[in-house]
Amino acid sequence: MYNKEIRITGPDRQRRPVRAVIRTYAEADFDELIRIQAESFPPPYPEELLWNHEQLASHVAHYADGAICIEVDGELAGSMTSLRIQWNPAQPDNHSWTEVTDDGYIRNHQPDGNTLYIVDLCVRPKYRKWGLAQLMMQAMYQLVIHQGMDRLLGAGRMPGYHLVAEQMSAEQYLEQVVAGELHDPVISFLLRCGRMPVGVTANYLDDEESCDYAALMEWSNPFIEVV
Repeated sequence: MYNKEIRITGPDRQRRPVRAVIRTYAEADFDELIRIQAESFPPPYPEELLWNHEQLASHVAHYADGAICIEVDGELAGSMTSLRIQWNPAQPDNHSWTEVTDDGYIRNHQPDGNTLYIVDLCVRPKYRKWGLAQLMMQAMYQLVIHQGMDRLLGAGRMPGYHLVAEQMSAEQYLEQVVAGELHDPVISFLLRCGRMPVGVTANYLDDEESCDYAALMEWSNPFIEVV
């Protein structure tokens, strides 16, 4: 079980440092986690893709180590969920969110999988720019190292792509964001977290802003040399 207490400040840097705790989430957190998801992913994000109690219970039952949340001054502020899968980087096949996460239930979690796959990351809007997502991402990197996995992998939304979709392919969009010629709120954030692009997967999620595409991005365990 993960539990780490730190002191953080808000984006204005003028407020007093407050207590933040990154920890494994439990059943008592479920109602608040669902409220945070609804606040974090307003329409046009499909409402049916928000967590429900059964999915959250399945996360804790199948892989509690990969189910973490963050509190700020005693208030639940965000969560991040993952599962372990077996991934072959030489054959990065196209997949959807539904396929790789078992429709969000992670019953397909493989305890000996070589890759930590990110299922979801969300932060309550009022705590955006506090660096909470980066803190939870660092906790997941620590989990990769602690459990001896090769990498962390996840498919990031590309919410800025719909603005230029008529001008370029999704692959070209990702290349331009990586090169710094375009900015995407999700992909640019993942780059700042140390994630590297692997490719683009189509029909990943019902996501109008991303035109249903997602960018596969990984973080490699620096202590393991993958042949």
